Amino acid sequence: MTGVPVVDTGFFVDLESGVWQALVGGDAVADAAHLSADFVGVYPSGFAGRDEHGAQLSNGPTVAEYEIARARTLVVAPGHVMLMYLARYRRPGAPSFEEMYVSSLWSLRDGRWLNVFSQDTPVGDDDSVV
Repeated sequence: MTGVPVVDTGFFVDLESGVWQALVGGDAVADAAHLSADFVGVYPSGFAGRDEHGAQLSNGPTVAEYEIARARTLVVAPGHVMLMYLARYRRPGAPSFEEMYVSSLWSLRDGRWLNVFSQDTPVGDDDSVV
């Protein structure tokens, strides 16, 4: 399509992997470094800001291992890219993996890409689309 910027999806997967690696390492400082000060997360448990996102790491790692699959990007506006993907992850001590769809909005601010919004949607049991 003419006029639509081409973005490197792998670049944004790498950025997103930085957030996941912080969860694996239990590193709240690394987590905060990837999130904007005005970050908002929308989760099955409700809303969370950057501080709440990092606070989940106060007792250590929340993820043992993860995989990002079926990644795609959408340029929302210049300097704003939505990364969407299927996350497959296992919590520490859990025997099985969980799956969710994730949408993460990355914005270029002062020369750095920061995650400003994320929404997690657990994978449902059926194939219906609402």
